[in-house]
Amino acid sequence: MAEATIAQDQTNLRQEPFTKNQKLTLWSTVAGFGLEHMDALFISFALTSIISSFHISNFAGGMIASVSSWGTLIGGILFGMLADRIGRAKVFTWTLFVVAFSTGAIYFAHNIWLVCLFRFIAGVGTGSEYGAGVTLIAENFAGKKIGKLTSLAHIGGQVGAILAAIASAIVIPLFGWNALFLVGLFPVILAFIARIQLKDSDEFHALQEQRQNQEKETIKTKVPLLALFQTPAMTWQTVALTLMMMVHTGGYYGLMNWLPKIMQKQLGLSISSSNLWMVATIVGMSLGMYFFGHILDKFGPRFSYTFFFIMAAVSLYTLLLAKNAWSLILIMMVVGFFSNGMYGGYGVIVSRLYPAEYRVTANSVVSSVGKVLGGFFPPIIGLLMDKYSLAAVMIFFSLIYLFALVIMLLIPALKKTNVEF
Repeated sequence: MAEATIAQDQTNLRQEPFTKNQKLTLWSTVAGFGLEHMDALFISFALTSIISSFHISNFAGGMIASVSSWGTLIGGILFGMLADRIGRAKVFTWTLFVVAFSTGAIYFAHNIWLVCLFRFIAGVGTGSEYGAGVTLIAENFAGKKIGKLTSLAHIGGQVGAILAAIASAIVIPLFGWNALFLVGLFPVILAFIARIQLKDSDEFHALQEQRQNQEKETIKTKVPLLALFQTPAMTWQTVALTLMMMVHTGGYYGLMNWLPKIMQKQLGLSISSSNLWMVATIVGMSLGMYFFGHILDKFGPRFSYTFFFIMAAVSLYTLLLAKNAWSLILIMMVVGFFSNGMYGGYGVIVSRLYPAEYRVTANSVVSSVGKVLGGFFPPIIGLLMDKYSLAAVMIFFSLIYLFALVIMLLIPALKKTNVEF
């Protein structure tokens, strides 16, 4: 009888309409993820112009993306620990000024060193977006299924990518690559307006009161990063989730950067517009995120990730069925659906498996470290392209997805039935 009452209470809680703060949480996170993706792709679209403008090598141009990734890693960890101490909403809001400064400053950068410096600072600022954003959703929507909500936030990120493609196609030819980054200030302003009234959850306020009543701070309070490795079980869980994110990110980079070139070379296909290719792939990814959020809420992470990892490994081989540019675009939508659809689930898992004392740090470490490690996949794929056939590249992609599947199945906490995802 008691269990039935609890179940009914949980159902009623999930069906309650959103509060004002919940709406602000959701839309400010959508704006933040859109800003993060837009900021990252601005460099991708402007890179050719930057290399030409400064008369630098492709290697030097590639360093811009590298320093930004390391900035994201450092910012994610530092701001993640700060958010676990002073509040998610404060850090989530005020780091926008770091992003605004560094983004606007690139307009005045007249050498590669200044571009790298400002991109590093921008990476530090955007590093807090993921960890703080998904944690705010998890805590401010306590008692609700959040798979669909986090997926919606990440779809906002994909919208940011599309807007970056549109803005770059218009701004760079008319005003030059520097002006593109001034355009990036507008979403920063909109995100700040959405966040200025944002509040932390009751759970975090209760945690702060508990800390004030403690006579001595624990390691979880002083250095949240160390808490992620305080026991062998916790260490394995953190490493395993990071490896899953690494595979996901590496697969994403391969999908967006290398597979188009592989298919054009191996099958003799051509695509007239790279922007059309990117938009079509992003549409597939967004649909995958939306679908994944639904099955995650209904069936839990083990079933959802198992299904998507297997389908990601299998769907790659449909590329061999492409006969022309349009069929290839359609197939890439399918591949994008499964390979990137599960991205929204990582924030759900981490937020439910780690306590509030170091939840933002956990999300930031899994995301930032996983993305940096995934950044090493493109040169591996490039080596396979140079040395082996298309089949070798396909097998590599399939194996990394199956590797991630095995890792996921070996996380003990995901087997527990008492964890509400």
